Amino acid sequence: MKNSLKSDIGLALLRIVPSLLMLTHGYGKLQMLMNGDEFADPIGIGATPSLFLTVIGEFVCPILIIIGFKTRWAAIPAAITMFVAAFIVHGADPIGKKEMALLYLVFFVIIAILGPGKYSIDKK
Repeated sequence: MKNSLKSDIGLALLRIVPSLLMLTHGYGKLQMLMNGDEFADPIGIGATPSLFLTVIGEFVCPILIIIGFKTRWAAIPAAITMFVAAFIVHGADPIGKKEMALLYLVFFVIIAILGPGKYSIDKK
């Protein structure tokens, strides 16, 4: 197997797997938004705008990343959402509590840097 093929498969897996897992979190937030449920206001913009931005970062952007459409741009809000989760929402918590947000943050930053690879709509 050529190195470029390995890289393209690796980039596809790096994009798709964490984004699919993120959707499990984002779907719950989408349901909260649709039901008008209460949500935290970690950055002081209001509970509803915070939830709306979280849905974008945890649900909409991962879908774009999975299909590889505007991947680098979509990875930025996802990374910002995970930054807020790790350092603001769970800022005072032990590392075990913020570990998942940190892992997602790293995945999305790497995706933003490397791009989607060949197996994507963007094909870059």
